[in-house]
Amino acid sequence: MSTFDAIGLMKDINDNLGPFRKTQSEAMQGFSQLAKASMAEGLVSAKHKEMMALAIGITQHCGGCIAFHVKALRRLGCTRAELEEALAVCVYMGGGPGLMSVAEALDAWDALEPAAPASA
Repeated sequence: MSTFDAIGLMKDINDNLGPFRKTQSEAMQGFSQLAKASMAEGLVSAKHKEMMALAIGITQHCGGCIAFHVKALRRLGCTRAELEEALAVCVYMGGGPGLMSVAEALDAWDALEPAAPASA
């Protein structure tokens, strides 16, 4: 049984930041613009940028970062095999603590799997 609830965590973060986004709209717009510009497709692909962001989230033990960047990787067409190869680098660079966050990333991947279409 999983203990990392990526979907619930993302919802809680979004819900909790809602009022902050309103009271600090200028700062949040700046953060959003920074994120958009940094993660845009360029000489380094958006998918590879998301892998870097996920790796940083793992090494910083940030569950929210893990959930949101795994979600973005799914949207960008990352395969589980690509994810696992990137996660192996995280374990190499982060040791045991990194391995614990890798478990969260794999759980997030599974939790964010699109539902199978209903049979016709």
